[in-house]
Amino acid sequence: MGAECKCHCEQDNKLDALFAQYKGNPNGLIVVMAAIQETHGYLPKDLLIKTAEELGVPLSDVYGVATFYAAFSLRPRGRHTVNLCLGTACYVKGAPEVQAMLEKEMGIKAGNTTEDRRFSLDLVRCLGACGIAPVMTVNGEVYPRMTAEKVAEVLAKYE
Repeated sequence: MGAECKCHCEQDNKLDALFAQYKGNPNGLIVVMAAIQETHGYLPKDLLIKTAEELGVPLSDVYGVATFYAAFSLRPRGRHTVNLCLGTACYVKGAPEVQAMLEKEMGIKAGNTTEDRRFSLDLVRCLGACGIAPVMTVNGEVYPRMTAEKVAEVLAKYE
């Protein structure tokens, strides 16, 4: 528990240093938000409010940036990001069945994160790999010609 506290305290110190560095300076908005995303895995509401106050930026602008950039998330994300392509080729070759099995195995619907924050499941429109459809990625690692039967085996690699 001591190491966990030390890690958390170090993260807070880094964020406090960034808040001090960019105090009253709206130009630091993305830098501060990226640091929050990196340390917490998402953008907690209380830290977005603090960011607005410290940098002198309207909270609506902070939320605008948070929702505009795909790199930012307002909800906790899992340690592993699973992307399933639902583009035309993937869809026709069985992606809906893979999606159903992913949701069953993870116990969540697409767009959510497992309770233990192990996985986040996202659906994408194209991964640019139509020749090996349906395609799934986990943390950027490509899994070609996915089937519902392969889902459990792939997820098990990310214990």
